[in-house]
Amino acid sequence: MSLFNEEIIMKLKSIVIGVAGAALFASAASAGSITAVSWGGAYTKSQVEAYHKPWSAKTGHQVVSEDYGGGLAEIKSQVEAGNVTWDIVDLELSDAVRGCDEGLLEEIDASILPAGSDGTPAADDFIPNTITDCAVGNIVWSTIFAYDFEKMPNGPKTMADFFDLENFPGKRGMRKGPKPNLEMALMADGVPADYVYIVLSTEEGIDRAFAKLDTIKDSVVWWEAGAQPPQLLADGEVAMTTAYNGRIFNAVAAEGKPFTIVWDGQVYDIDLWAIPKGAKNKDLAMEFLAFSTATEQLAAQASWISYGPVRMSSAALVSSYHNQPDLKMAPHMPTDPANFKNAIQNDYAWWADNQDELNERFNAWLAN
Repeated sequence: MSLFNEEIIMKLKSIVIGVAGAALFASAASAGSITAVSWGGAYTKSQVEAYHKPWSAKTGHQVVSEDYGGGLAEIKSQVEAGNVTWDIVDLELSDAVRGCDEGLLEEIDASILPAGSDGTPAADDFIPNTITDCAVGNIVWSTIFAYDFEKMPNGPKTMADFFDLENFPGKRGMRKGPKPNLEMALMADGVPADYVYIVLSTEEGIDRAFAKLDTIKDSVVWWEAGAQPPQLLADGEVAMTTAYNGRIFNAVAAEGKPFTIVWDGQVYDIDLWAIPKGAKNKDLAMEFLAFSTATEQLAAQASWISYGPVRMSSAALVSSYHNQPDLKMAPHMPTDPANFKNAIQNDYAWWADNQDELNERFNAWLAN
C-alpha cells in the first residue's frame, strides 16, 4: 500500500511538473522580443524609461536596445541582403522620407495610432509632418551650440560668434556631416533663417556655406555620436560645440555640468519611428510604435530629456524633470518662445533630394 501510494505520488508529481513546464514553455513562446535602434546615451535612456519598460510591463514582450549613428546605410544593407535584424529604428525626418521613397521601410497604417488622451483623433493630434507613409514622429529636437560658462564667463551669444575665432578663440566641435553645418554656416554669414534654404538651393549658396566652414575648418573637432559633445566640453577639448539640445540639458540637469546653450540659429528637426522593410517582428514592432507614440508615453519621455513631444495633447502633461520637481521642462524645450526667436526647421524634402550629393562633397572637402 505504501509502495502504491509512492507510485501514485511520483506520477502525480510528474504530471504537475509536466503541466507546469508546458505552461512555462507556452508563456515563453508567447512572449516576444523586438530590437529597437536609436541614438544611444541620454536619448535612448529616455526612451527606455518612457517606452520600453512600460510596454514590457504591459505586454510581457521585451525590447532589446541597439545604438547607431543615424542614416540609412545599415538599413539599406540589411534590406538588400534579405537579413533584417532591426525591428524599429529612430530616424531623422529626411531619412524617413528618403527611406520610404527607396522602399527600405514598411508602410504604416495610421489608424493603429491611438487618439490623444483628450479624445482628439491621432491625425489631428500630431503636429504637421510627423505622420508620414512609413514613419510616426516622437520628438522635436534641435541642434544648438553650447559652451562651458566657467571657462568662458563672457561667452558667445550668436551663431556668428561660433565662427569668430578672433574674439572667441579655441577649438570647435561639429557633427561630421553637411547637415546642419551648412545651414549654420550661412546664418553665421548673415543669411536670415527664412532664406537659408533659398540660398542653399543655388550652387553659389552651397559654395558660400563651404567657404564659411573653411574659416574654422582647421579648428574643428568632428563628432559623430550624440554623447560626444558634452564630453568634449567637459574634457576641455573644445571651447564650444554644436550638440543636440537634450544632451547638453542632460549634462546640466543630471551631471551638474556648467554648460550654457546658445539657442540663436538653432536648427530643429523631428525624429520618427520607422520599421525596416522585411523586419522579422513587424507586427510586434507596429504594436510598440503605437504604444510609444501615445500621449502619455511622449509626455513621459519629455520628463527625462528636453525634447518636445509631437502630440499636442502631450504638452499639458509635460511638467518637471523626472527626479527634480523644481526643474520645469518647458523653458528647456527647443520650441519655447524665448528659444525660438531665430530658429530654422530642417527642410526634410530639401535634404532628401540633396543629401547623397552633399555627403560626397562634404567628405571630399574634409579630405582636402
